[in-house]
This record gives sequence, structure tokens and C-alpha cells, in this order.
Amino acid sequence: MSYYFAYGSNMNTARVEARIGATQRSLAGVLHDYALRFDKASRVAGIAHANVVPVVDERVEGALFELVEPGQIELMDPYEGYPHEYQRHRLPVVTEEGAFDAWVYIAAPGTTANALKPAREYLAHLLAGQPFLSAEYHRKLAGVEAVVGLDDPTLNLLGLSRHTPR
Repeated sequence: MSYYFAYGSNMNTARVEARIGATQRSLAGVLHDYALRFDKASRVAGIAHANVVPVVDERVEGALFELVEPGQIELMDPYEGYPHEYQRHRLPVVTEEGAFDAWVYIAAPGTTANALKPAREYLAHLLAGQPFLSAEYHRKLAGVEAVVGLDDPTLNLLGLSRHTPR
């Protein structure tokens, strides 16, 4: 079995299905000793994508997808800018059923910056992951300051759309 852990916009299950097709199932998962950051530079100045960084005693909640077959993760690579924007790592993700080694995308060296904010439309995908998140974690995400008012061409550069989950 092969697993993929989503902590960013791919917590939106409709987005994952539009990108890589159906998965076997999805579970709530926790990546221990990491913290969520909005520090991954995007193609638009000042706009962030999500990233995780090692931080002892922190945790990142998200969606753990059981893939239909191991090669299915490669379908996600172009959306994540693998290997230049994000790199894939195998990390243990804890669920109610135990721990599973899962693919996790982490920003590649040299692709992060300070003082970035996510687009409101991007943050909405994270909030759509509510079924996988504790109430406290979801509340924390809902409180993230986001950039509003981006036009459709700019959203397209960010891989976002007001009209489709993809």
C-alpha cells in the first residue's frame, strides 16, 4: 500500500480526485514534530503556498490518502512542482489505525520566503479539509490572514480557480 499525506490545498478531496483520480480511502492524519507554515513562495509575489518544517513537539493535521497503486503519486508531481518546487519525502503519519509511511511534499531548498500570505481561494481548499481536522486546528487555519481580491488570471498562475476544484 502507498499513502499520500496532504496538509495544504489537497486536503480538499475534490481537488485530489480532479488531479490524480480516485483513491482507496482517506483518513485523518497527523505529522508529528512538524509545523505548518505559509512560506513556500508562489509564482505571484507575496503569495504563499503551504509548507511543513521540522519543529519538535509541534504537529500538522491533514488528510492521509491511500493510493490505488504506488505510481499514482507521480500524477500529483506536476501540480506540486516536483522536484524543483517541492520534494517528496516518506514520513510517518499517525492515524486512529496506527502509523503509515506516506509521501509528503516539502518545499525544496531556496523556495521559501518570509512575510508571505496565502490567497483566500487557496486557504478555502485547506478549510475544506475540515473532516480531517480537529476543531482547534480548523479554527487556527480559519484565522490565517489571506490575500483577497485576486483576479482570475492571477489565480490561474497560482493553480487556482473560482470555478473548479482543480
